[in-house]
Amino acid sequence: MQEKELSELKNPGIRINRADYELELYEDSTLIKSYRVSFGRNVHRLKSKAGDEATPVGVYEICSIDTIYKFNKFFRLNYPNISDASDALRKGWITQEEFDQIKDNINEGKCPGFNNVLGGDIGIHGIGRLNFIIKNLPFVYNWTNGSIAMSDEDIDELYTVIKVGCKVVIN
Repeated sequence: MQEKELSELKNPGIRINRADYELELYEDSTLIKSYRVSFGRNVHRLKSKAGDEATPVGVYEICSIDTIYKFNKFFRLNYPNISDASDALRKGWITQEEFDQIKDNINEGKCPGFNNVLGGDIGIHGIGRLNFIIKNLPFVYNWTNGSIAMSDEDIDELYTVIKVGCKVVIN
């Protein structure tokens, strides 16, 4: 891992590895730092619908950043994205009208709204009031509804370099 000050990063990207419970911060293809994270309660399931408590897999972007959030900070992902919506349309889970709404929001640079079938409001956030307890567990406790959670200290550190538009790859 290259030692580089976070403040020096010009084009950071994020890769999230569900199998290793890690969020990796990159500058281009160089790994800068790794963080421990937890996921939705159904970590070994692929996200397919609202309420399934699974974390989506795919390529996303941060579409907004909320600093007044119950879990400290929230980097909202553009889930469902065009790929998620196309797959759902093909499977008959959403209508053409719902697909067009998701597509229009993304094309206008907005975060996709919550879709009754696919869900939404997925992102990377801190822990909030239980930060001290959860961050100090000797194991990973998957407790979110599908988002990626990390300690408040780690999300605060990422907040200094992550901007809207940052690419996030989840596998």
